[in-house]
Amino acid sequence: METTTFIPQIRHPQSGNFFLIAGPCVIENRELCYEIAEKVIQITDRLKIPYIFKASYKKANRSKLDSFSGIGDKAGLEVLRDIRKELKIPVLTDIHSPEEAYFASQYVDVLQIPAFLCRQTELLVAAAKTGKTVNIKKGQFLAPESMKFALDKVVQSGNSQVMLTDRGTMFGYQDLIVDFRGIPEMRKFGFPVVLDITHSLQQPNQNSGVTGGRPDMIETLARAGVVTGVDGLFLETHPEPMLAMSDGANMLRLDLLEEMLERLVRLRKAYLDIEKSK
Repeated sequence: METTTFIPQIRHPQSGNFFLIAGPCVIENRELCYEIAEKVIQITDRLKIPYIFKASYKKANRSKLDSFSGIGDKAGLEVLRDIRKELKIPVLTDIHSPEEAYFASQYVDVLQIPAFLCRQTELLVAAAKTGKTVNIKKGQFLAPESMKFALDKVVQSGNSQVMLTDRGTMFGYQDLIVDFRGIPEMRKFGFPVVLDITHSLQQPNQNSGVTGGRPDMIETLARAGVVTGVDGLFLETHPEPMLAMSDGANMLRLDLLEEMLERLVRLRKAYLDIEKSK
């Protein structure tokens, strides 16, 4: 089934490539966000990959009370607003409550529903009513088929600008696994489906209270996602992941992004050629 169009201002919408959602996990400071956004724009413009900048203006689900959660709600959202305006790209951030939906929608193009909150009816309805694109992450505890009900809550509230994102399924207490059957299953709903590569490689619930990860497997998951037909790829990236203030253990180092995307674009072309020959 053909997927709906979304985010009309996105670059290169007719390229045939997957789109990319990428940025740091959380807004650490203005300079870092601009550094990452400008570098990714340079790469994606050359490769004609539609690009959405992602950063959380606050992190509401950290493991420990003293973990960094942001630079302040308004300050973080103003960074996203300025990137949107000055660099002329769509921007995405997470929300965690109905009140946040309205507040954040004044600054960004895409409201993202965290996986843990994907069944929260009031949150989904509030996001829908902003008129912004809504990206719903599949809960680690849900089957892909069950995402239809989360999707319906947004669509039945009058908003058809929706994406679904798989970020892995719990595999024991401290690991995640991606069931790639879920990609074509969710695409049957007729909306864009995204694979969140870096969060799918988290190793949560560590005794230290800091989530671990397997960044060495990022390209492996990305390749599998491309050949499974994902519409978009989601990843977090940072110039120095081990110095990142959130999720550094599973981020992609920024200087590795370009060559990986070059390979994935070639793989996407091969996938499309095979699909056309069917």
